[in-house]
Order: sequence, then structure tokens, then C-alpha cells
Amino acid sequence: MKESRGYMVIMLMMAVFVITLGLLVAVPVWQTELQREKEEELIFRGKQYAEAVRIYVLKNPGRYPASLKELLDKKCIRRLYKDPLGPGGQWNIILTTGKPAAGREGAAEVMIAPERVLPAIKNAQILGVVSSSTNKSVKIYNDQESHDKWLFFFGQDPKKPPKIVYYGEKK
Repeated sequence: MKESRGYMVIMLMMAVFVITLGLLVAVPVWQTELQREKEEELIFRGKQYAEAVRIYVLKNPGRYPASLKELLDKKCIRRLYKDPLGPGGQWNIILTTGKPAAGREGAAEVMIAPERVLPAIKNAQILGVVSSSTNKSVKIYNDQESHDKWLFFFGQDPKKPPKIVYYGEKK
């Protein structure tokens, strides 16, 4: 009887070892898949904002929204989406500076500012959004491998990336 208990303990330890080994393999795969899903959601939500700005400009020629809420109020977007990868769901906002990018024919200069500072920016003109996550991505989107480089804005040409100026950055 004592011998069979010893075998049972050894078998139980082997089973726990095999399960643990399986989990060590499965968890990273699961995390990567979860990351891919979040990145797909980021692309969907970002494109929704770019399309909402396009609709806003069609409804209000020559004007851009001053806040994301204005897109909702003017019925250009169904709801305000959160950044699925950014801390607290806050986006960084892409604003027009009204200047062409020096030395980049056809490309514009844009400013990227955190959503929370938008009220402090005088005459803000929103073009789109970008994730506030600075993490390296699983996917490559528009030749960019970092979430904070995935730009979603009205008038975007992936072949002519804009010159980016960050809010508060000295020129």
C-alpha cells in the first residue's frame, strides 16, 4: 500500500510538471494573440476618427473640430472610442499647424498633443488621433513598428508621412 502511494505522488508531481510546462508555452502565445486583437481594434478606432474628421470637414467646409466631443455632437462619429492600448484610454491628438513640412514636398507638418492639454491649445484644429502607447507593436502599420507612430488622420498619405512636432517641444 505504501509503495502505491509513492507512485501516486510521483505521478501527481509529473502531471503538475506537464501542466506547468504547457502553460509556460501557451501564455506567451495567448498574450501575443491578445496584443494582435488590441492592435486591430486600435486600427479600427483610429480609422473611425479619421473618417469622422472627413465627414466634419464636408459638413463644415474650411473648419476642423476643436475637440473629439464636437465630432460626436455634430453626428460625425457614433461614439467616442477610447485608445485600446493607451494608459487610461486617452488618445494623443493630431492637430494641424497650417504649415507645409520643410523639405518634404506634398507633406504637411502636424502637431501631436495629449488629449488632456487640448483645452489649453488656442484654435485647436483636430485632424485625427494617434495612440498614447509607446510600446513596440506586433504588427507593422504604414511601415511603423510603434503604436505612437500609427497616425490616423484626415488627408493622410502613407507615402508622404508628415513632419511631426510634439506639444511643448522646442523648435
